[in-house]
Amino acid sequence: MTRRVLVLMGGWSAEREVSLRSGAAAARALREAGYAVETFDLGRDLSGLLSALSPAPDVVFNALHGRFGEDGRVQGVLDILGIPYTHSGALASSLAMDKPTARRLFAAEGIPVATGRVVGRAEMLAGDPLPRPYVVKPINEGSSVGVRIVRAGDAGPAFEAADWPFGDAVLVEEYVPGREITVAVMGDRALGALEITSDRGFYDYDAKYAPGGSRHIIPAPLPTADYAEALRLALLAHSTLGCRGVSRTDLRYDDTGPTPRLVVLEVNTQPGLTETSLVPEIAAHAGISFVELVRWMVENAQCDA
Repeated sequence: MTRRVLVLMGGWSAEREVSLRSGAAAARALREAGYAVETFDLGRDLSGLLSALSPAPDVVFNALHGRFGEDGRVQGVLDILGIPYTHSGALASSLAMDKPTARRLFAAEGIPVATGRVVGRAEMLAGDPLPRPYVVKPINEGSSVGVRIVRAGDAGPAFEAADWPFGDAVLVEEYVPGREITVAVMGDRALGALEITSDRGFYDYDAKYAPGGSRHIIPAPLPTADYAEALRLALLAHSTLGCRGVSRTDLRYDDTGPTPRLVVLEVNTQPGLTETSLVPEIAAHAGISFVELVRWMVENAQCDA
């Protein structure tokens, strides 16, 4: 019997448009793989979601990005209903989305992270909380939403409360110079590492998703030992959070000093599946087509019922 897959997509986070593109791409590939596929654009309507899940599909393909879809909340609903779903479970999703918590867990496991701390609006408005340059981040957004670099010599204030819709807590981290590296993990295997370059000087939201916004070098041109270490750190970060399925770990490779270093920035438990996304590109380089990738995700779907 043909398995029924419901693709959850859209949502109402800052990453809604990316999620719609990821969901549409996944749905096309899953139909090509032979599944009976339906899609559902999630809104702030739990009754609508429950209706879409009745009768229950065999598997939910979770293509949501950002808050409410990637942070454990939808995963919790699916756990209660006993419906298997792709990507990480509720706890791992919540831990990964909360950047300060993930940083503490990484540090406890010996995973290198950037020096930083959480500060409030008042402290940010009072002046620089770290020596410049430093990075300002929301504590629980993805896709570089709200992230900015405060550099020495920047004109104007480093932080304006009126332009910060992400709550009262702000994560500030040292700016790690060097190169942007990302690693895809599939189950218990790191598939490979890719380097991202951008004329924008920073891999922000537009660089990630606008056509031509970035260039990708695969495999990442790192020394052999450092390449292997990037894969090891990504797999360790994935397991430290308790992730399952497919994830993507973003790192910085600081080769500006006498001793290069790798720093883990974050783990994305539901990485993008758009035409410019990184995980499908890394998987393809490892010999795994997009159809094979999403099929594997469906066949390895779980829930914590």
